[in-house]
Amino acid sequence: MNLNVNEIFYSLQGEGGRSGQPSIFIRLAKCNLTCSFCDTDFERGVKKTIDEILNEIEPYECKWIIWTGGEPTLQLNDTVVAIFKERGYLQAIETNGTRKVPKGVDYITCSPKQEFERVRELIPEVDELRFPIQKGDPLPDVNILPKAKYYFLSPIFDNNNLIQENIDYCVYLVKQNPSWALSLQIHKLIGIR
Repeated sequence: MNLNVNEIFYSLQGEGGRSGQPSIFIRLAKCNLTCSFCDTDFERGVKKTIDEILNEIEPYECKWIIWTGGEPTLQLNDTVVAIFKERGYLQAIETNGTRKVPKGVDYITCSPKQEFERVRELIPEVDELRFPIQKGDPLPDVNILPKAKYYFLSPIFDNNNLIQENIDYCVYLVKQNPSWALSLQIHKLIGIR
């Protein structure tokens, strides 16, 4: 069994409910959306076997994996998740919500970009919803979204640079809607991956 892997690296989770926690990032290649604000080159990848991936991540002390992309659900399945779970790994996923999440994932971050009503059908419950927001964007209606423990607004950056009007707008929205919280991409602010 192979996965098309863009990159694997060890760092700290830079946003959302697990911010600051050490994590092994496995970025899978390809996505089924083309978002104008995407900050990831996910087109290129290298085919790796599951054993090659396990060997590559084995030296890290951490037991948290974050499956990210692109869109990881294009490749990730129940079998792959089970193999990593058998090896003692906890697994998070960052998904756009356009496809079902494999069974066994321990933490689901969903950042829907379109067809919000369909997301709830595919993934009824998540750990966190994280929305990239720029000035003027409407606040998503939580009543049509998957049930979540955390609701985050994340101001859109320009490459790795803050855009103050986006931050100000997110702060305003959060203050007006206290069920939401602000999530900054701190990995960009402190210059780590």
